[in-house]
Amino acid sequence: MSIEVPTTLCATVTGEAVAKPFRAAIIATTSTSSPRPKLVGLLANSNAPSRAYAEWTAKACQAVGINYELREVGAIKKGQDHAVAEQGEVEEAILEANADDEVHGIMVYYPIFGPRQDGYLQQAVSPLKDVEGLNFTCPHLHYIRLFSLYHNTRFIDPRKIALAAQVVSPPAASTSGSGPAEPELVKAILPCTPLAIVKTLEHCQVYNPVLPYGSRAFGKTITVINRSEVVGRPLAALLANDGARVFSVDLDGIQEFTRRRTSAPAAEGEKPRPSFQPRHFVQSTPLKLEDCLAISDVVVSGVPSAAYKISTDALKEGVIAVNFSESKNFETNIKEKVRPATQLRILLSCRALMHNPQNFIAKASIYCPGIGKATIVLLQRNLLRLREYQDILKGIASSSE
Repeated sequence: MSIEVPTTLCATVTGEAVAKPFRAAIIATTSTSSPRPKLVGLLANSNAPSRAYAEWTAKACQAVGINYELREVGAIKKGQDHAVAEQGEVEEAILEANADDEVHGIMVYYPIFGPRQDGYLQQAVSPLKDVEGLNFTCPHLHYIRLFSLYHNTRFIDPRKIALAAQVVSPPAASTSGSGPAEPELVKAILPCTPLAIVKTLEHCQVYNPVLPYGSRAFGKTITVINRSEVVGRPLAALLANDGARVFSVDLDGIQEFTRRRTSAPAAEGEKPRPSFQPRHFVQSTPLKLEDCLAISDVVVSGVPSAAYKISTDALKEGVIAVNFSESKNFETNIKEKVRPATQLRILLSCRALMHNPQNFIAKASIYCPGIGKATIVLLQRNLLRLREYQDILKGIASSSE
């Protein structure tokens, strides 16, 4: 008796596939806006990757109707080879763009000096123009961006951003009862790279549209190998706030981000706390990396090292594997038919069947080799939202005069 076994292949999802619908929406907006939104890129070193990224940004903006201006800083402006601008020159260029009313968004091509100095410069960009979502640490903005992201606040009052940027003061309360109208809440700006990964997972149908908004990743276990403040930690928070169980992996160890609390039951006479919290919390886990990988429906990796590889054998069958590092963190056989599925091993007990390549399936069901194009299009969407914030605040300022 012949046994028919379906061959399972791994699908590849590119950043372009994720970006396409967002790009169409951006074009629809920019085609009717006047003046068109303007993005300024600041280039402060002569590194080839930074220059290439700047050129790519220019082409991407031109394609969707966004005005893009590259401003070269310091020695770069003079055309010197292997040059790096002084930190003061870069900060001055940022402040100049902050004050330019014709500029709606700013991006700086990092790295320039190193993590500490670059981190300082990230905070110099006005939160009203920070398209990358990297401004996290100024005291007022800590409430707006970090509170919004980590406390699962998805809509904000745009005036709070203005306070953080020290651009306008909120209108004084009217004693006559006829003060300026309250602005509508707007979508919070999120860091574009973590957001691109979330949108990639939505595209791969990791998110269940039947579930309520904010809980659509419920039931999914996700491992994120990277806990940087720019990508990994915000991503873990976003996924956990959407209902997923997230293992956040870094050199310091593994943390679990989840909205499901595993505390002891309430004492007698006390009202029990809900087991599913409105926002995520972080707890330690005894699991090792191999344990996390074995139970994860999705593995997202962004380790900046060509030597780092995730063993295909360690992954759960049918996993969705997402790479956001310039280096490929997954082994080259991630898409190859490497072994029978667990449920087929008993069926394929005959040695001839077990050694038939047609009966082997890929370990991953979906592989995403990169998210660059998705990241840039979400950066552009952040630009449009920031321009909306600016227009709202101008309306508030004019109505209070």
